[in-house]
Amino acid sequence: MEFVVGLLSIICLDIVLGGDNAIIIAMASKNLPPAQRKKAILWGTAGAVAVRVALTFVALELLKIPLLQFVGGLVLLWIAFKLLKQEPCQVNVKSGCNLWDAIKTIIIADIAMGVDNVVAIAGAAHGNIVLVVLGLAISIPIIVWGSGLVLKLMDRYPVVSLVGAGILAWTSGSMMVHDPMIQKGLAHIPMADLLVPGILLLLILVVGNRRSSLALEKESA
Repeated sequence: MEFVVGLLSIICLDIVLGGDNAIIIAMASKNLPPAQRKKAILWGTAGAVAVRVALTFVALELLKIPLLQFVGGLVLLWIAFKLLKQEPCQVNVKSGCNLWDAIKTIIIADIAMGVDNVVAIAGAAHGNIVLVVLGLAISIPIIVWGSGLVLKLMDRYPVVSLVGAGILAWTSGSMMVHDPMIQKGLAHIPMADLLVPGILLLLILVVGNRRSSLALEKESA
């Protein structure tokens, strides 16, 4: 029974954590030529899984490093802004708009989020290596299917890109406030665990909305 409960917990975690990975992959590859999108999804998924496997063995030790989660949150926030600012690719693909740049962005984001992800899954597995392996296996189809779905939605509804960036901003804020050293500093601030992610979410929505307005002005000029 304990095994079943642990497995169900990991499946739920994979859906949530895999969702973040799927958003990263979709946003990083949305401006690639169609022929390269599938490659970005496959390589991005492989990178996400490889990062989780590598971090599984060192996650608990990494958590002892001061401000690691805070720095990871900052990196993820930077990536959210970077992806939000991307311009659509032209026929002659320029630097910063190619497959390997997309994969590099995906891997950096995976590393930034990886420790939190692995610790969450390891906690749900209660040290059962079989459950950890199953969790990694289950995450693969979730990320592949999820990133493909998000990409289709982004193509059809451009506002989905802004929603995705907002989710990443919230995740980055949550990582920052849950860093042990930051938690101590924010202990006297009521609802800091919601306030900080909320401020970052609002910030990226304002920036994204402003960017959309400028793009519309250029089109109408």
